[in-house]
Amino acid sequence: MAERGGRGAHGSLDKSITLPPHEIFRNLENAKRFAIDIGGSLTKLAYYSTVQHKVARVRSFDHSGKDLEHEPLYEITVQEEITARLHFIKFENTYIETCLDFIKDHLVNTETKVIKATGGVFAYQKDSDTEFRFQTNHPNIFPYLLVNIGSGVSIVKVETEDKFEWIGGSSIGGGTFWGLGALLTKTKKFDELLQLASKGQHTNVDMLVKDVYGGAYQTLGLSGNLIASSFGKSTTADKEFSKEDMAKSLLHMISNDIGQLACLYAKLHNLDKIYFGGFFIRGHPVTMRTITYSINFFSKGEVQALFLRHEGYLGAIGAFLKGAEQDNPNQYSWGENYAGSSGLMSTSPDVFPMQRTRSGTFDMFEMDRLERPLVNLPLLKDPSTYIPDTVDLTDDAMARKYWLTCFEEALDGVAKRAAASQPDSVDAPERAEKFRHKYWNKLQTLRQQPFAYGTLTVRSLLDTREHCLNEFNFPDPYSKVKQKENGIALKCFQSVIESLDSLGWEERQFALVKGLLAGNVFDWGAKAVSDQWLERLKGPPHKCALIFADNSGIDIILGVFPFVRELLSRGTEVILACNSGPALNDVTYSESLIVTERIAAMDPVIQSALREEKLMLVQTGSSSPCLDLSRLDKGLAVLVRERATDLVIIEGMGRAIHTNYYAALNCESLKLAVIKNSWLADRLGGKIFSVIFKYEVPCK
Repeated sequence: MAERGGRGAHGSLDKSITLPPHEIFRNLENAKRFAIDIGGSLTKLAYYSTVQHKVARVRSFDHSGKDLEHEPLYEITVQEEITARLHFIKFENTYIETCLDFIKDHLVNTETKVIKATGGVFAYQKDSDTEFRFQTNHPNIFPYLLVNIGSGVSIVKVETEDKFEWIGGSSIGGGTFWGLGALLTKTKKFDELLQLASKGQHTNVDMLVKDVYGGAYQTLGLSGNLIASSFGKSTTADKEFSKEDMAKSLLHMISNDIGQLACLYAKLHNLDKIYFGGFFIRGHPVTMRTITYSINFFSKGEVQALFLRHEGYLGAIGAFLKGAEQDNPNQYSWGENYAGSSGLMSTSPDVFPMQRTRSGTFDMFEMDRLERPLVNLPLLKDPSTYIPDTVDLTDDAMARKYWLTCFEEALDGVAKRAAASQPDSVDAPERAEKFRHKYWNKLQTLRQQPFAYGTLTVRSLLDTREHCLNEFNFPDPYSKVKQKENGIALKCFQSVIESLDSLGWEERQFALVKGLLAGNVFDWGAKAVSDQWLERLKGPPHKCALIFADNSGIDIILGVFPFVRELLSRGTEVILACNSGPALNDVTYSESLIVTERIAAMDPVIQSALREEKLMLVQTGSSSPCLDLSRLDKGLAVLVRERATDLVIIEGMGRAIHTNYYAALNCESLKLAVIKNSWLADRLGGKIFSVIFKYEVPCK
C-alpha cells in the first residue's frame, strides 16, 4: 500500500505528511482484539496479535552404537514459534481516517475481531520516571493519585488493584494549551507548539516576584524567580513578544495550574505519590519539570510527582482489558520489545528534528507475552529497594560514551556472526544487514537521548541487541559455537575430576574456585575474602545452594559442575538455574539438560543427585546475559522456598558485575567474575583479568 497523508485543517489530504503504515501497524494481519481511546486531540490504539518468529531448539541424539568422538553432542534445529504481543500506537486525530481505513483494509478473518472503544481513564501502572530518572517497579505502589491530562484533566484515587474512584477534574488541560497556543502563535500542531515552548524564555513574558518587589522579596520568604503573574509583562509593556516566549509562558501557566490542583487533591486524601499521564505530557521535559516543581512547591516536598514513560495508553489499556477477561491477562508476565518501541523525545528541540516530529506524531510501544510468570527472588533482602544494574548510564556520561562506543564497534562482528550462523539461508546476509542498521539507529538515538527507552544500562543495551536479532530471525547466533565448545569440554570432564579428587581438601577448594573463575583467585585483594569462604566451608554444610550459571563449554562443564559436585558431596542440595532462552554464548536450560545427562553418565555423584532430586535444573525465565532478580521464573522461586535455600552463587560479568554487584540478600552469597574489560577494570580500581570474589554474609 502506498504511503498516505493525514487530513489537513480543512479536511483536505495533507500530502506533505507521510504515513508508513506497515512500520506502525505491525503484525496487523494477525490481530485478534482492538481497543481504541479517542481523545480530543489524540487517538490511542491497543491491539493483541500473534507473532511468528524463529527459535533455536536443541535435541539430544541417540548415541548408542555411534562413535562419540566425531558425533556432535546434540542436534540444533530452528523452528517456527507463535507468541502473543500487545501493540500500542498513539497518533494525532488528523490521521484517524487514514489509520482506520488501513486497519480495515488489512484485517483478515474479521469475524474474530473485537473492537472496544472508550474516552475515559483506567488505572494501569507501567514504568514511571521523574525528570527522566526511572524507577524500578515497586511492589507496594498503592495508594496513589492518578492524574490523566488530555484535553481536560481527570483525577483518580487508586487504593488497590480493584479499588479506585474518580474524585475530580478540570477543563483546563491540553485542550486549553493547544487552543490558546494556536491563537497566540498561529501554530496548528501540538508538537510544533511544544517545540516553540522549548526555545522560549517565559521570563520575557511572565512577571516574577522580583519584578514586583524589587530586592525586598527575600523578607517575604519567596524566591525572586517565582512567577507572580503569567503573561504579566504583556499587559504593561507596549511591545511584541516572540511566539516562543508566549508558548513557554502558556505551558508554565497550564502546568502550574494542574500541579497545584493535583497537589491539593493528594493532600486532601493523604497521598504522597502522584502519577501523571495523558497526551499533554508526551515525555516533554519542560512540562514535567514545571509540574514537578509545582508539586514540590505546594506540598513542601511531601508529595512526589512521577511520570509514565508510555503515558498516553491508560484509556486504551482499560478498554482492552475490558474485552480480554476471557484470556486471563493477569496470569502472564510481559516484557517490552525494544525493537518495536519508540522512545521519548529529546530535551533539545534541535536534535533530530525529523525524529522529533515522527515520535510526536506516532508513538509505538510493544510488549511480548512471556512463556512463564516472573516474580521476585524470595531471598532478596528488600525487593522495594533492589536495583539490578550497577551503573546507570543515563546519569554517568563518561560510562555511557564508553559503552555506546563499545557496542557500536562490536556491531559489525555481531552482524557477521548472525549471518554465519545460518549458512544455508540465502537471505541471512540481507537480514543481518537490516539488524545492523536497526540496532545502529537505536544506538544513535541513545547517544542523543539516553533516556529514550527508560534507564540506560549495559543490561538494556544487551537486551535491545537481542530483541533486534530476534526481529530479523536470528534466535541464537552462537548455537553452533556452544555446541562445539560443550562437546570439547565434555571430553575433558573425567580427567579434570580425577585431578581434583587427587588434591588435598584445602587445595581442592581453591582449585574449584579457580575453575569457576577460569582465572587467578589471588588477584586484586581477593585472597582475604576467599580465606573467609574457606573458613566457612570448614563449618556445617549449606542446606541448599542456588547457582546462576553463565557460559557454555568450559565454564559450566569444567567450572560449575565440579563445584556442584563438591557441594553435593558435602550434603548440600543444588538448584542450577540457566537462561530460558539464548543470549550470546550463555548456556540455556535446554542445553544444560543434555550436558547434565552426559555428565551423569560419567559421574556417579551427579547421577545419584539427579535421581534423588538433590540436583535440580531450572530455568531463570530470562533470555539476557544479565540477571534481574526481581523477574525470575515462578517455578524457580517456589523451589527456592521449598528447599530452604541458604546460599546463592552468581557468576560472570553480566550477572555479577553489570548487575547484582550491590544486590543485598537474606542469605550467604558468592559473586564471582573475571574482569575482561580494561575500562571497567580501571573504573573498579583493578587490572584487566583481575578477579571479583565477593563473599557476603547478611547482617543478623
